[in-house]
Amino acid sequence: MNILIIENEKPAADKLRGLLQKIDENIAIVGVIETVEGTVNWLQHNRSPDLILIDIQLDDGLCFEIFETIKVDTPVIFTTAYDEYVLRAFKVNSVDYLLKPIEEDTLRKALDKFKTLHFKLSGDILKQLFGEINKQYKNRFLIKIGLHYRSIQVNEICCFYILERATFIRTFSGKEYPIDNSLDNLQKIVDPDKFFRINRNCLVYINAISDILSYSSSRLQLRLNEKIRSINEDYLVVSRDKVTEFKKWIDK
Repeated sequence: MNILIIENEKPAADKLRGLLQKIDENIAIVGVIETVEGTVNWLQHNRSPDLILIDIQLDDGLCFEIFETIKVDTPVIFTTAYDEYVLRAFKVNSVDYLLKPIEEDTLRKALDKFKTLHFKLSGDILKQLFGEINKQYKNRFLIKIGLHYRSIQVNEICCFYILERATFIRTFSGKEYPIDNSLDNLQKIVDPDKFFRINRNCLVYINAISDILSYSSSRLQLRLNEKIRSINEDYLVVSRDKVTEFKKWIDK
């Protein structure tokens, strides 16, 4: 664990260093800083530590000036002789608020609290990442045609679109089929690397796009494969609020 100490009194800083190394020999002190200005400069030019131990009154002002000057995402344990800043401290990334003189048991409990919070957050993030990795997108859709059913592979579909409150699939062969699903839900269950919602009425497959044209008012218009070009061209205009996102998607 990498810890940055911000403390303007050398005896207090030395005591913290000793206690930390006694509590956990794997702790690395990445720096000891005495001022607001020095801390801002250090944080701007170094990799963020895992934890910051910080006194409130520094040589050139209160430590809160640091958080007002730059964005600090690192968790913080306050180590101070003043109890009147508790409420203000917990408005930033505070894990705990320790009053001097700092004792080993008190500091140990604060570190344990940080570790508990840290690993919980890390676990939540990992779950989210694994969820995205393992997420299964639709590979095919079952379509009813009269008394018959047909399974249409996703790579056969050039777009989904809405017409008169009904949702349709349009294939590369130019055929259209109604589908009992909303465009909002379809957007969630198809692969976002392959399909893009260009406006409220149309979700387009990337391999169907044959040309991209400038359009009025900073918008774009798409041209699709020759066999499917008969779709209403108004449906193929990328709405103004989607243009930036669309360009990033098409440029992956």
